[in-house]
Formats: sequence, C-alpha cells, structure tokens
Amino acid sequence: MSDKIEKKAQPADKKKKVGLGKRISKFGREFKAEVKKIVWPNRKSVVRSTIIVIVSIIVIGALVALFDFGLTSLLGLIVNR
Repeated sequence: MSDKIEKKAQPADKKKKVGLGKRISKFGREFKAEVKKIVWPNRKSVVRSTIIVIVSIIVIGALVALFDFGLTSLLGLIVNR
C-alpha cells in the first residue's frame, strides 16, 4: 500500500532540471528581445507630457487649497458664533 502512495507522489513526466546559469541566460535573452520591442517616445512628446502633468498638479493643488480655505473660513464662522 505504501508503495502505491510513493509512486503517485512522483511527477508523471520526468524533466531534467535546468541549471541556474542557463535560466539566467535565457532570462537575459528574453529581456533583451522584449526591450527591443518597446516604442520609446521622442523628446518633444516627453516634454509636452511633463508640462501637462506639472500644470495639472498646480491647478489641482490650487483648487484643493481654495476648497480648504473656504471650509476653514466657514468652520471659523460657525465656531465663533
């Protein structure tokens, strides 16, 4: 009975274990192939996107500051009554 349990525990297909060096080498080749597929943006596109992000951050920050100032003033009026 214990022989049957031991046989079931073994994998059905016995593949050889690939060494660490070969796996690292394969990863490096695949990584290099994937990096070559990337379409990198040009400088003009990056600068335009950066400016849009910076302006958006400034506008949203100003809106949050105005909202905070308004609520603080409103709360001050309510508390001081």
